[in-house]
Parts: sequence; C-alpha cells; structure tokens
Amino acid sequence: MDRRRFLSLAAAGMASTAFRAHALEIGEATLRTVSDGQLSLPPDFLFSAMPQDQLGAVLTAQGIDRTAPLTPPCNVTVLQDADRVVLFDAGSGSNFQDGVGTLIDALDHIDIAPEDVTHIVFTHGHPDHLWGVLDDFDDLTFPDAVPMMGQAEHAYWSDPATVESIGEARAAFAAGALRRLQAIGGDMVLFEGGEDILPGITAVSTPGHTPGHMAFRIAFGPHEAMVVGDAIGNPHIAFARPEWPSGSDQDRALGAKTRARLLDQLATDAVPMVGFHLPDGGIGRAIAVEDGYRFDAD
Repeated sequence: MDRRRFLSLAAAGMASTAFRAHALEIGEATLRTVSDGQLSLPPDFLFSAMPQDQLGAVLTAQGIDRTAPLTPPCNVTVLQDADRVVLFDAGSGSNFQDGVGTLIDALDHIDIAPEDVTHIVFTHGHPDHLWGVLDDFDDLTFPDAVPMMGQAEHAYWSDPATVESIGEARAAFAAGALRRLQAIGGDMVLFEGGEDILPGITAVSTPGHTPGHMAFRIAFGPHEAMVVGDAIGNPHIAFARPEWPSGSDQDRALGAKTRARLLDQLATDAVPMVGFHLPDGGIGRAIAVEDGYRFDAD
C-alpha cells in the first residue's frame, strides 16, 4: 500500500459524517463544492473591528450570538468537464485545526482521487486554502495537478520577511505558507488579475482579505458563476454591512471596498456565486435588499 492510499483510507475510516456535494451546471461543465470540514474561530476574530455601537442590532437581526464561537464551513470548489478536474483551493490538510482536513474523503464520495486532479487554482494563501497541498508525509497531495496562484499573492507568502511583518497572531500562517510554496517550487504557474488562466476561467483581482486575493469568473457560453473565495467571507455581516471592516481581512479598508464592489456586481448581474465560508455548500446568489444584501443558497 503506497502512502497516499494509506492516507485516503485513514481519512475515510475516521470520517463520521456523510459528505454531500452541491452542484451547478455551467454549460458542459459541472461546478460542485465539497466539504473540507468547518473552522472554529473566536467571535472577536471577525467582530472586533466593526462599529461596536451598531454591531449588536445587526447581529440580533441575523440571529448571531456575539459570544459564541464562529464555525464557518469550508467549501472547496471543483470544476469538472470532459478533460479537466480543477480544484479552487486545496483545503487545510491535517495540521491546522481539528475540524477541517476532510477534503480527500469528500472527493472520494464523488469518485475523484487525488491523482485525477489536473489543476489547483488558489484564491489566496491562508491555511484553510493552501495547507492541504501537502499530506502527512510532506508529499504533494495532488501529485499530477498544475498549481496556479496570483503573482502578488505568491510573492507575499513566498517572501521569508512576511513571517516577521504579518504580526504575531498570523506568523504561523506565513511560516506554513512559505513551507508549502517552497515544496511546490517552480511548478507554480503565476498569473495576474484579468487573465484567462484556463479555458473558461478568468482571474478577478479582489485584494484586501490578503494582498493578492483572487476571485474567478467561470463562463461557458451564456452560463457563468463567480468563485469568490474569502472576498465575501460570511453570510451575515459581509452581506448586511459589506462596507464595515472585518477583522479577518489583512487590509480592512481595502477588503471592505472590494466586498462592496463585488456584491454590487453579483447582485446587479444576477450571477451565481460560490463562497468558501458560505452555508449550504456555498453556492447561491447575492440579493440586494433595502440596506444591504442577503445570501440566498441555491
């Protein structure tokens, strides 16, 4: 038994929940999301940067307990057609938090093996999106996949100085990203916002959550969708008050500007969206309401 097969079987044996894939047809391609588990975050990680005198009323309206841990899902997007299996992000792997790292088992439930993945397109370099590129033996989890990342994002996380400049709370993020990008090495394909990086996939610059965060427009003929990553990072405050700063964004002002612009575009054009931390598989639409937006899952 080779090491990757051992890991796959071990993950399947430990899984205690059934994985359901959520799907959207885009022309002749199928876009699905599968679960890498869910995070557990202290509420202040998100809420501490927001206007405290207004926050309580919005949280109450959204049914959010200000004191309870946040447990956002982690939805990995899979785009599949006759020739390709494209992952958008690689999940957390087993070295981040206990509640995540279930991607391999989730892919197995839709009959996709790690060796079937042809491309991994990264939205950004945070642990729940990047760390899953290495398995427990520090081998590449998806050995035949072409890794792809935005130029600015790659430059930021591959710079050893980022560990010192990012701040103590996120220094481990930077160290972990650096190790994984070094393992990928020169195989990484870099691109800029606005580029058609693969047939039917266009990179969209959405900075703020991280310096070079990217979203991706997927279009085949008249059919399209937008993979937004963490540019829109939750289904409550991000929609109700997109202009508020979020504690999860590294550049809070820029993140809010990007979020407001992206939601306006998605709601105006009625384009389906896929969010990494949105509920019910993350596939849905942004709907404009009187004083903001709401997320309607498909």
